[in-house]
Amino acid sequence: MDLYREFPVLFIDNDLIGSSAGSRVVRSIVEQLQEAHISVLEAPSASDAEVHLRSLATIGCVLLDWDLDCAGNTEYPSTAVMVEKIARRNAEVPLFLLTDRMSVAELPLEVMKSIDGYIWAMEDTPDFIAGRILTALRRYVDGLMPPFLKGLYAYVLSYRYSWHTPGHMGGVAFLKSPVGKMFHGFFGENVFRSDISASVPDLGSLLEHSGVCGESEKLAAQTFGADRTYYVTNGTSTANKMVFHGCVTRGDIVLVDRNCHKSIMQAIIMTGAIPVYLRSTRNAHGIIGPVPLSEFSTDSIREKIASSPFIDAEKKPRIKLAVLTNSTYDGLCYSTVMVKKLLGKVCNNILFDEAWYAYARFSEIYKGRYGMYEEKGGRVGPTVFASQSSHKVLAALSQGSMLHIKEGSAPFDHDRFNEAYMMHSSTSPLYPIIASLDVAAKMMQGGIGGMLVEEATEEAVIFRLKMEHIGRQIREGKDPGGSWWFTVWEPESVKARSARNGAPGKLVDFDSLAEKKLVGNTSYWMLSSDQKWHGFEDIGDGFVMLDPLKVTIQTPGIAPDGSMESFGIPACVAARFLRGRGIVVEKTGFYSFLVLFTLGITKGKSGTLLSELFDFRKAFDEESTLSSVFPDLIDRYAELYNGRSLKELVQEIHDFLREKNISRTLREISVHLPAQAMLPEEAYSRLVAGKVEEVPIGKLGGRVSAVMVVPYPPGIPLVMPGEVFDDGPNTVVEFLRDLQEFHNRFPGFEGEIHGARIRRREDNSFVYTVDCVVADD
Repeated sequence: MDLYREFPVLFIDNDLIGSSAGSRVVRSIVEQLQEAHISVLEAPSASDAEVHLRSLATIGCVLLDWDLDCAGNTEYPSTAVMVEKIARRNAEVPLFLLTDRMSVAELPLEVMKSIDGYIWAMEDTPDFIAGRILTALRRYVDGLMPPFLKGLYAYVLSYRYSWHTPGHMGGVAFLKSPVGKMFHGFFGENVFRSDISASVPDLGSLLEHSGVCGESEKLAAQTFGADRTYYVTNGTSTANKMVFHGCVTRGDIVLVDRNCHKSIMQAIIMTGAIPVYLRSTRNAHGIIGPVPLSEFSTDSIREKIASSPFIDAEKKPRIKLAVLTNSTYDGLCYSTVMVKKLLGKVCNNILFDEAWYAYARFSEIYKGRYGMYEEKGGRVGPTVFASQSSHKVLAALSQGSMLHIKEGSAPFDHDRFNEAYMMHSSTSPLYPIIASLDVAAKMMQGGIGGMLVEEATEEAVIFRLKMEHIGRQIREGKDPGGSWWFTVWEPESVKARSARNGAPGKLVDFDSLAEKKLVGNTSYWMLSSDQKWHGFEDIGDGFVMLDPLKVTIQTPGIAPDGSMESFGIPACVAARFLRGRGIVVEKTGFYSFLVLFTLGITKGKSGTLLSELFDFRKAFDEESTLSSVFPDLIDRYAELYNGRSLKELVQEIHDFLREKNISRTLREISVHLPAQAMLPEEAYSRLVAGKVEEVPIGKLGGRVSAVMVVPYPPGIPLVMPGEVFDDGPNTVVEFLRDLQEFHNRFPGFEGEIHGARIRRREDNSFVYTVDCVVADD
């Protein structure tokens, strides 16, 4: 495969059209390139160039006429601006100016620093000029491939017979079966030929971090600001377990964010660690809040340790590992600088679970808010880990993750840690996943990573502002439809910043700010205790910010003070409507749902979402029948839903949630943590040994859970293994009982409950059970 043909040359020159001497020379250069089998994109005007430059990633070389007429073009008002923007988006792509020798002396210094050379179109021969361009193009394309991809590419194109695993032998085995042939044709030959054995020496070893595998990890460490980066081919869940097994042994204390991912609890079980929890918060919409600043104080942590039934506090034990989810699932980002200073007093290691946050280093808006951020002053404090799901928010294949490490004041033994790494790594990794991590890191290098994050942020901000403007127009009666609309969870008003010195000024509406101001200024996204919009307390100034890329859309039903209103639209209905229209949201709460803006976002995607939100509003206001809105629901539960309207169902679901006062319950169950009766490891041992029994929801009070119970929504652990179920008003048991009743009243709209079993009775009703520990005789 000739890669050079896949990267065309972009020729931007007014002389591409016309019959002048300059036009004839330019046409000759184009012909010479085409004879060398190089594609040429022609842009005879600034507007044509603007169109092509939107796909700069596909271009292998740019030729720009310095005297191009840019009059009237707002994106590129001059060739100097065009040079600056091309260099900012991709500093590596070859960029040549077509000019004469007399004009070189007049070029601005910044332009001269950003280009790769000059072309004297009227002096050098077309053949010579084409040769220079071709040389630059080949050098650029050859340098694009990061180490592992280059090695894998070379190996695949060497066309060797395979005498090793995997058994499909480069895909040949699939071709011997009809269904295998279909499978092979669907994925394409290169997938199978690049699926090779770890015994192939050409690509080094992922487990030993040697060869091109090791080279790629080193470059990734530089890119993400780490001292060491480990590629993980089976997800961030596994990366978290690596950290635990590399730092924690049985009986060690770990300080854990209560809103942790289930992999953290699994790691606690596997290592036999003693968990001490950082209490988190939740607002009336069920949105997961940050750990309050007061929870990080030394006194608060010592009090937690002293109250643990499994720790001898008099020995003043030190915490081996602290774990914090950053950002939270709803996009709240901590000041990692503050966290490190606070937790550095009591623990040796900190793990920031940044599964949804791998892009943070590449935008100034997140400065000081990601694990690998390092202040000036050398290596101080604890060793810091950051586990990142590259596949979630960057461009990598599923299960492709990275584990970054930044050493603190104490030395860190990577050879010892590698034993934990190998414990959780396959000896037969899928090489395309490694290659995708290699590419993901390369894509973020230089200025390209920053531009990708900036473009995604711009799209998120534009969507937020559109949502606010639509809501404002509807509230002002400018829309003939209904009077309701969705809202976005974000500041209602902020203090405008001075363009001159950045000082805060008067209070203005959030949606009155210019898009560029919101994209580039952290202060507009900060949470503080004196604000009401977020619904949390004990925030602390400068401690938490909202990630603009994670957009939480709220549905009507909950008042600003947290009380439930008479009119409401539960988010589960809107989310199901969107899913039926091909839009799958990331997370759904009772009155909110989350959409992600990542590097793959396009203008069309957000426009489609807006359109479907309008369609849902129209279907609701016009009282469309459920058979027309949710035909699959009618097929499954005709006796419940047939003949009813969307509006009727929405109101009935809202009335149910209002009767249960679900907003209050969500807040209350996060205030008090369940009592710990045994360590998670012991509870799991009972589960494996069969010393458990299924207990119906109604009889859970006082029982010890053998499993972690995680309802979706809200998607956070309510009970951990070894904890006691507390019954009564606004308790976990009451909440689970409400969810069971909801499932029986409104099947098809129920959430999930990880850790609970759903049994169907003979009368077709549903009953929830949880495995609980059997009391000792």
